[in-house]
Amino acid sequence: MAEWLLSASWQRRAKAMTAAAGSAGRAAVPLLLCALLAPGGAYVLDDSDGLGREFDGIGAVSGGGATSRLLVNYPEPYRSQILDYLFKPNFGASLHILKVEIGGDGQTTDGTEASHMHYALDENYFRGYEWWLMKEAKKRNPNITLIGLPWSFPGWLGKGFDWPYVNLQLTAYYVVTWIVGAKRYHDLDIDYIGIWNERSYNANYIKVLRKMLNYQGLQRVKIIASDNLWESISASMLLDAELFKVVDVIGAHYPGTHSAKDAKLTGKKLWSSEDFSTLNSDMGAGCWGRILNQNYINGYMTSTIAWNLVASYYEQLPYGRCGLMTAQEPWSGHYVVESPVWVSAHTTQFTQPGWYYLKTVGHLEKGGSYVALTDGLGNLTIIIETMSHKHSKCIRPFLPYFNVSQQFATFVLKGSFSEIPELQVWYTKLGKTSERFLFKQLDSLWLLDSDGSFTLSLHEDELFTLTTLTTGRKGSYPLPPKSQPFPSTYKDDFNVDYPFFSEAPNFADQTGVFEYFTNIEDPGEHHFTLRQVLNQRPITWAADASNTISIIGDYNWTNLTIKCDVYIETPDTGGVFIAGRVNKGGILIRSARGIFFWIFANGSYRVTGDLAGWIIYALGRVEVTAKKWYTLTLTIKGHFASGMLNDKSLWTDIPVNFPKNGWAAIGTHSFEFAQFDNFLVEATC
Repeated sequence: MAEWLLSASWQRRAKAMTAAAGSAGRAAVPLLLCALLAPGGAYVLDDSDGLGREFDGIGAVSGGGATSRLLVNYPEPYRSQILDYLFKPNFGASLHILKVEIGGDGQTTDGTEASHMHYALDENYFRGYEWWLMKEAKKRNPNITLIGLPWSFPGWLGKGFDWPYVNLQLTAYYVVTWIVGAKRYHDLDIDYIGIWNERSYNANYIKVLRKMLNYQGLQRVKIIASDNLWESISASMLLDAELFKVVDVIGAHYPGTHSAKDAKLTGKKLWSSEDFSTLNSDMGAGCWGRILNQNYINGYMTSTIAWNLVASYYEQLPYGRCGLMTAQEPWSGHYVVESPVWVSAHTTQFTQPGWYYLKTVGHLEKGGSYVALTDGLGNLTIIIETMSHKHSKCIRPFLPYFNVSQQFATFVLKGSFSEIPELQVWYTKLGKTSERFLFKQLDSLWLLDSDGSFTLSLHEDELFTLTTLTTGRKGSYPLPPKSQPFPSTYKDDFNVDYPFFSEAPNFADQTGVFEYFTNIEDPGEHHFTLRQVLNQRPITWAADASNTISIIGDYNWTNLTIKCDVYIETPDTGGVFIAGRVNKGGILIRSARGIFFWIFANGSYRVTGDLAGWIIYALGRVEVTAKKWYTLTLTIKGHFASGMLNDKSLWTDIPVNFPKNGWAAIGTHSFEFAQFDNFLVEATC
């Protein structure tokens, strides 16, 4: 009898393989229907003993920093398509959470993001692009959760110190104004607020922040702390009753799927409030798929948030292409819907915040894991992953070795799920192109004659979602335009009267903030300019340069001419530059090399091989003063560079052997006001 049952099982398995193969090729081979006596593990999914923790959603970070910088410059319809892939429900990544940087004027990984308060008496709630991005996300998903978190802070909050906790009330006021401004000017309700990304928290500040939120009628805004490690915030909460009361969520970064004992003892919600940060190849997708399941299984984390949302910054900046998808060519319209988008969909399209994990979740006998969630109304979603060690390493932390091998896994539905008649099946296989499938819908699984059980044949690097929901969809648009390099000739006169965004297209600020400016003192040629607007070093998150700088163009540029009108506003000590072949940015900006052509208000010029000004190629006197427009021209060809002032040669044929290529740039000698106009770059290779 047993032999007959086994034979029947294998016959049914073969039929299932054949039927599924018709719709999905080799990808469907693992699916079995009610395979009796199949060897392998058995896993019960049951709600009879209650449910696990409440699910809070899957999301991503825009910022930390300037990771969405190029997205805003995309032409339509491509910009809207990218946003749909990220936020539109039942279409692509369908994210539940958007976390944004509260711009603080400092370098925060790949650039700076403008503060809403550059100075103490300055408030502007239209700077930057995070407001716009939150509104676009809300437009697509009105229920999306919004989170704000500072990385850096404007310098005036520190009162001369590189520290945001000098005046706790002042810093709390600054953060609360951002929340109030989001509502007043953009009708955005911020749901959660953080403390200081991956830096020290101050328990008294958190208490002050809570009181100020309440005073402003923002009791609904919850606090996440401390966006760093589980410790010491967890221990502090256990020892401080008031701190325990005001912290709603303990958020840790890159926890490696595990949480600390003290964090679990608090009984608070635990989130991986920043994770992933990995190249968006199939390796990154494998990392993402593994941690989305195992962050809950191993660490009871009910939300996982990826850094970053979309790789929309120059790829040669730090952590290039570490977004869920890639959109780094607004000049061409080209973008790529990378595999992490579809790995996200396996969870996000079939769950919602407010669902609950089952208690019966865990690891598979031969590697991999499974979770199950329910809405408490009869719906069930099961997500199974078998990501191998080799193909699921995240950028951090170190991943101890584990083995995943082919296996049969039998799942038995019990409790309120025992009568479920049918499950929809979605499948992903990562790896070789010939075997690769992304978010493929297979034939549904009928359970009426199987006593609520089914068996899967699982291989390495696979994802299955089995769900009662029938709303899943793999959204698509026609292919975007082909990839193109940055235009070899590019010019911008900044003549924009009412700019929609405060930054000029394609300029990526690396220290300082460069904004469109209306020059009321000059109604003529330089009425509209680009201005560096910081006059004080911010409270830094990274190693900002001592100079301000904004980069633009193609990192592969070698031979080029850069021309720009410049205006020094600071008498005596002020200075500005244009540059080419700039080879570093982001958190490495202090050590950037290139060819930098400077002029100073004290009547001098300088040519240096680095931003810091240590490598001096040439220097001399020149008739330059503040409050007057000058035209600088820098030509770099092969191993030589030359410079002109007001179209007259100032220095020629200076040998420059390093670097061989890099971006163009503009900037200032220090944190000082200065203006730029009629920017032009012409590259020949």
